[in-house]
Amino acid sequence: MNPFELTYTSFGERSILIEWPEKVNENTLKDIVRFKNRLKKSNIKSLVDINSSYNSLLINYDSYIENIYDAFSELKALYSVKDSQKKSTCKLWKIPVCYDALFASDMSNFSEEKKLKIEEVVRLHSSVVYTIYFIGFLPGFLYLGGLDRRLFFPRKDTPNLNVKKGSLAIGGEQTGIYPQNSPGGWHIIGNSPIDFFDITKERPCFASAGDRLQFIPVDYKTYNDIKTLVEARVYQLESEVFDD
Repeated sequence: MNPFELTYTSFGERSILIEWPEKVNENTLKDIVRFKNRLKKSNIKSLVDINSSYNSLLINYDSYIENIYDAFSELKALYSVKDSQKKSTCKLWKIPVCYDALFASDMSNFSEEKKLKIEEVVRLHSSVVYTIYFIGFLPGFLYLGGLDRRLFFPRKDTPNLNVKKGSLAIGGEQTGIYPQNSPGGWHIIGNSPIDFFDITKERPCFASAGDRLQFIPVDYKTYNDIKTLVEARVYQLESEVFDD
């Protein structure tokens, strides 16, 4: 018996949207990742792209779907297949970040509003192992779950027009890093020197949905040392493989 009742919907002439129950949790994420990986390994040759979110998969085909109900049946049958391998492997990415005031334009106000010392904000923020739910908004922008409740804070009423690449921020119940210069309404508390999206690489974004991530505080000098290595394209991001 499958753990979830899925909804299958035509999404234009060449796409199908598969939705899980709206409740967002890691069990849903694991099921989405399992099905996505199964689709990638399937013999459905017309599949060209599969995008995931908190509770859905958008499947794109290379041509018009002639019989949508046959396509639904094919997907449902694939979802019903039992996995021969119960465990899957994921990665824990260790992301260097600098919480120095030079990069943390909103940290002072944030800590005052939350009635926390800056050191406590850094400790709470960097002691969590986050779950990557999906990648979106911008190429390489990782949607993370697991932010400590004590750091929840409403987004800005007026977004900044230009948030710098690498900015580490908190907005609502989420935290993340802007992978490139862009507008943004989250509160900036630091910066990471690494690239989250590099179009020249075979995998432009190193992380995948289902992976884990932890922020590793570094001082200003270490930040600059890492940035120099990143710009020279020789920096090796630290990670660990684990069974999920």
